[in-house]
Amino acid sequence: MELWYTEEHSENTRFSIRVDKQLFSEQSEFQRVDIFEAKEFGRFLTLDGLMMLTEKDEFIYHDMIVHVPIATNPNIKNVLVIGAGDGGTVRELTRYATVEHIDMVEIDKMVVDSCMKYLPQTACKLTDPRVSLYFEDGLKFVRDKVGKYDLIIVDSTDPFGPGEGLFTKEFYGNCYKALTEEGILVNQHECPYYESYARSMKRAHKRIRELFPITCVYQAHIPTYPSGHWLFGFASKKFDPINDFDAKRWEAIGLKTKYYNTELHKGCFAIPTYVKDLLAEADDE
Repeated sequence: MELWYTEEHSENTRFSIRVDKQLFSEQSEFQRVDIFEAKEFGRFLTLDGLMMLTEKDEFIYHDMIVHVPIATNPNIKNVLVIGAGDGGTVRELTRYATVEHIDMVEIDKMVVDSCMKYLPQTACKLTDPRVSLYFEDGLKFVRDKVGKYDLIIVDSTDPFGPGEGLFTKEFYGNCYKALTEEGILVNQHECPYYESYARSMKRAHKRIRELFPITCVYQAHIPTYPSGHWLFGFASKKFDPINDFDAKRWEAIGLKTKYYNTELHKGCFAIPTYVKDLLAEADDE
């Protein structure tokens, strides 16, 4: 008997992976948490049947959501991570000796606990002494924070279920207040290719642009995400990710990365015309 994980990317498109075995499956207070093992992609995590990461390609997502903002401003010391229960974002942040403190807010403790047990590749730094874990709603957590963080990374699920509140104007406004005057906000910005994902991307983009003086979108190729084409949002009060980027300064840190590099840093902000058109539509709505 063959076991397959199948995810619906659109009404007419599905993506499947042959599964060797299921390692974990439980319903938390918030969502269904599953961890599988497969020959092609290693272990992988799904929440409510949607792919969050695989051991084979998670480095792409985590490289891009962390190294792009820190390479833009290497002086980042205090970081807030919202979501990211698998730990991969925290893992990359802890590679910087200059990062002094990381608050990680994940609404679902079961996600963190299961990843620490079954996905040590990503969860290995959640016990770092610089990391404080909070199991609560990120929307509520950020409400009373003012000028505290140099960087906020919104590593959330898609904008429904537990992640829905993290795509609202209220949330982005509170993130703006919680950042220092040199603060940067980076968020996973959805897929531009399929209509339902593109709608979410446009909605988030419009709300962020209403708040931040510097906003742009960058991209990466992530094979197991819908269409393989994924976007990230970059917003800042001061730093432009291209004009203020010092490649030699980041290279001098000496980090070895599997996806990110300084040439890619510049190139990833060059987005396709159809994506530019979608973003322009968001501004007009």
